[in-house]
Amino acid sequence: MKGEQIKAARMMLGITAQELAELADVSVPTLQRMDSAKGSVPGRYDTVEKVKKALEAKGIQFLEEGTISHGAGVARKDTE
Repeated sequence: MKGEQIKAARMMLGITAQELAELADVSVPTLQRMDSAKGSVPGRYDTVEKVKKALEAKGIQFLEEGTISHGAGVARKDTE
């Protein structure tokens, strides 16, 4: 997962870094470091997974290069 994906996902959901940190049960400074990363997100695997799962629970679908897009990205799937 890339920092740009986290930030784009937050923007799609209209939530702050603090709100996502609470949803993912990680500290705000940790989330901010992840959010601002250029390229791959730094940090422990389990922390990255917490953030990813929190975003997916809100309807975010992560795309890897070569799947649906021409580069890494995010898409929001219909959860209703």
